[in-house]
Amino acid sequence: MNIPDNLKYTKDHEWIRVEGEFAFEGLTDFAQSQLADMVTFDLKAVGSKFKKNDIFGSVEAVKAVADLYMAVSGEIVEINKKLIDTPEIVNQDPYGDGWIAKVKMDNVDEVKELLSPDDYRKLVEEQS
Repeated sequence: MNIPDNLKYTKDHEWIRVEGEFAFEGLTDFAQSQLADMVTFDLKAVGSKFKKNDIFGSVEAVKAVADLYMAVSGEIVEINKKLIDTPEIVNQDPYGDGWIAKVKMDNVDEVKELLSPDDYRKLVEEQS
């Protein structure tokens, strides 16, 4: 299971990569493997604002439909338009080209509340 050390994680199996006041968010390798082949993403529009843990969209996969939860409070400033035509990018490259949304964070300190890579590894081990 691929769990990069340069990211933070949620208990809902999402990751974020912080770049200044922005965070890129996506599904973890564990999440994409559990859901299987991605079919469609339904995401809120650019400019939508959310609090931490709010639902900002959903993903339909072969095995299930899953809600997507904001890892941090903020405003969506970009969505990965590649996912509309080729949702399977998340299966192939969940931490790279498979990112889902870019968020301008309201409170960078919320990142400290997320799981470290080691804590996320433990969570995955418990759920496997």
